[in-house]
Amino acid sequence: MSKKVYTCFCTDVIHEGHLNIIREAEKLGDVTVGVLTDSEMIRYNRFPLKTTEERVEMCREIPGVKSVYIQNTIMYDQVVKELNPDYIVHGDNWSDESMKAIKRNILELLNKYGGKLVEIPYTYSPEVEKTDRQTRQKLAMPELRRARLKKLMRLVPIVKVCEVHSGLTGLIVEKTVVADGEAIDQFEAMWISSLCDSTDKGKPDIELVDLTSRFRTINDVMEVTTKPIIFDGDTGGLTEHFVYTVRSLERMGVSAIIIEDKTGLKKNSLFGTEVQQTQDSIENFCEKISAGKKAQLSDDFMIIARIESLILEQGMEDALKRAHAYVEAGADGIMIHSRRKEPDEILLFCDSFRETDKETPIVVVPSSFNTVTEKELSDHGVNIVIYANQLLRAAYPAMENAAKSILLHHRAHEIDRSLMSIKEIITLIDEF
Repeated sequence: MSKKVYTCFCTDVIHEGHLNIIREAEKLGDVTVGVLTDSEMIRYNRFPLKTTEERVEMCREIPGVKSVYIQNTIMYDQVVKELNPDYIVHGDNWSDESMKAIKRNILELLNKYGGKLVEIPYTYSPEVEKTDRQTRQKLAMPELRRARLKKLMRLVPIVKVCEVHSGLTGLIVEKTVVADGEAIDQFEAMWISSLCDSTDKGKPDIELVDLTSRFRTINDVMEVTTKPIIFDGDTGGLTEHFVYTVRSLERMGVSAIIIEDKTGLKKNSLFGTEVQQTQDSIENFCEKISAGKKAQLSDDFMIIARIESLILEQGMEDALKRAHAYVEAGADGIMIHSRRKEPDEILLFCDSFRETDKETPIVVVPSSFNTVTEKELSDHGVNIVIYANQLLRAAYPAMENAAKSILLHHRAHEIDRSLMSIKEIITLIDEF
């Protein structure tokens, strides 16, 4: 009886490297190719350009493949339980922590019954590198990037979004993957914050940085990343100007804009009622939403309405009234904000809103109420969670500490052990 051989592909394109693995696997027995589901591809690797079904058909057509198996989790517990393979064949590219976690999982499972892991040297060739580069470039195309946020909400329990304010922070969010026990995870999208963009430029967060400058930040991020972008649009400005903002963002490939229902000179919401802030009327804000929706050209772009009622202590009833009115005006999502340390009022809003609206996406930004978990938010109907300023806040004390150390010791030796090497930073940046 032929031995059972299993290998899993996480790819949209079959290239020489994959074919080499199949050839080597064939020598061991009957080959089953696993296809990782879309939702797991997103958490482990990158957003798939083809659906699970399309990738299954692609693998079925590979010469030497006896059967195709849909792998629902990145770890191999289910595979081993259902297929009990004699061999699992894998490339020898175990360099990062997520890959090492997968290897540990495979070895632990196979050792229980005497199965073997066969490692195939990774194929390095100009053709393989070209294929990988082309795949990344396709993911970065405006049309594909813009549509991805809506697709993500259908595929994952909650979309995890992290703030970026430069090409480098974009690369960090793009490439950071963690392995925690048996789970592998990463951010699915990026948030270009008005606060962080302004602060990075040394300017106050009062809409002083003009849209031309903020669009340059988007460009810097888009040139080196592939993940969808949500843009912080502050109040959206005048309605007549907002329609042009929508068109510009849509053309660039941005997935969504979030605008807040306040008027006048912008003041950061975390100040709440400590400073004078004026909430827009429901009628005026609905007109702005409607104008933006009429201006957009594709169904992919989203206008998300941010409600400041809880920040300004106008009460839950006002927040819910506004939410339903904004959805009626065409808003594609609702962001509800709070500066309380506990998530209670946010969760109450979500539960109350979901009683009558099961579909409209809810967005939250847990900067103050940061003890709440993503699962808790998802259980209360939240679709998108934005970590809105953590990278900027992490960078400032680290840079200040380095500056102080150099001044205190009159040399850089003491701080060097706390710094990332230039070589490591350079390897983060792809060569196109």
